[in-house]
Amino acid sequence: MTDAEWAAVRPLLPVPAWLEGKGGQPEGYCHRQMLDAIRYLVAGGISWRAMPTDFPARGRVYAFFRRWREHGLVAEFHDRLRGKAREREGREAEPSAGIIDAQSVRASASVPASSSGYDGGKKVPGRKRHIVTDTLGLLLAVAVTAANVGDRDAAVPLLQRLRSLHREITLVWADGGYTGGLVPWCRQKLGLALEVVGTEHP
Repeated sequence: MTDAEWAAVRPLLPVPAWLEGKGGQPEGYCHRQMLDAIRYLVAGGISWRAMPTDFPARGRVYAFFRRWREHGLVAEFHDRLRGKAREREGREAEPSAGIIDAQSVRASASVPASSSGYDGGKKVPGRKRHIVTDTLGLLLAVAVTAANVGDRDAAVPLLQRLRSLHREITLVWADGGYTGGLVPWCRQKLGLALEVVGTEHP
């Protein structure tokens, strides 16, 4: 990260337990080094074992990443960054509307057949990403299924999760793949207006 990026990120980081007097010991590496290492790994698509030696030891970096993931700190950090990005655009930190969509992608050879499928409509073997974004395109909720899982079927648990995470949302735009009983279900069960529109989103 540049110094400017770190200045923006640092106040949004979760506070370590030991700094709040909740036990544990100070970490041997600063969070900036750890985040730089994780970003390098993700951007390059490399394995943990291929981590360059000028970063902290890969075991320490992986333990840091695993601890954040298990305690929900990755999602918390992401949500704080999204809120700041929205405020910078003159919006409220919490969105009131979202957009749901899905995309089938080819799975690599290492993906187990049990979690893969075939999307007959798109003619794509692999998996399907189901996402809800805000109107700026910032991620709110995501689920990954086999490619043969229908958009409406995957939307039920995804929208339930959206409702639990973002109570301010009252409207979700969707394309024609989400028609049918899902529209009244959203209104009755979740208090959400699911509006099916054309290919052009607002």
